[in-house]
Amino acid sequence: MEWWQAILLGIVQGLTEFLPVSSSGHLMIFKEILGADAEGFLDFTVTVHFATVLATIVVFWGVICKLFKGLFKFSYNDETDYICKILVSLIPVALVGFFLKDQVDALFSGSLVQVGIGLCITAALLWVSDSAGRRFKVPVARDSRNGISYLQAFIVGIAQAFAVVPGISRSGSTIATGLLSGVKRESMAQFSFLMVLIPIIGEQSLDLLKVALGKAEFGGGVGSPALCLGFVAAFISGVFACKVMVEMVKRSKLLWFALYCLVVAILIFIFAR
Repeated sequence: MEWWQAILLGIVQGLTEFLPVSSSGHLMIFKEILGADAEGFLDFTVTVHFATVLATIVVFWGVICKLFKGLFKFSYNDETDYICKILVSLIPVALVGFFLKDQVDALFSGSLVQVGIGLCITAALLWVSDSAGRRFKVPVARDSRNGISYLQAFIVGIAQAFAVVPGISRSGSTIATGLLSGVKRESMAQFSFLMVLIPIIGEQSLDLLKVALGKAEFGGGVGSPALCLGFVAAFISGVFACKVMVEMVKRSKLLWFALYCLVVAILIFIFAR
């Protein structure tokens, strides 16, 4: 992978991570457009995802500090409740990562048509949550603290587990599923971005541990310079995008994002070989 390809792909990751349009799907699309080498691309994908996780931590630093302060009061307060619900939401994706890791890795070497199918699924989820969700209001459980219940957190976690497929947006599927289950958009946007922190950090840490133990070669086919440049580009663009686009996700109609995903999918079906 050339240095300029790494930078452009990093920018793509940073700008699309916080919109419901599938950052992994866009990475695969731009990989084909830029002619980037497929070898080591999964490692590059994990690296730039880790960069946007750090961008999320920077943007939500105040919220995260508040959560940990509440946690270490060792009482079941709002902060402890919120963290516990995030942990519950991680159960489905943890099971997928533990039992289906090889199958998930294979998805990133698939064709763009597969990404197009995933984008169609994302578009359908966004459309249903935006249009049907307005007609059939699902009441929020009265006993749910922080605007989300444990059941809703688990349901949203199932959506995140399916979003390991390129083209299915993680933020799009989790926000759409949350809205359909009765979570308010304001609560769901923050929860969606915070719930991804642990899985990505955990995956990156395991990969680095394998490298340190000599059990794997990280970034083979990509190279350290490209990984570093992609990381920096994704982090900088991610900080900017997170600050701007979190508000956009909260206030904008998801129907526009559904239309965008559908148009990109149609273009893939027309031009992909």
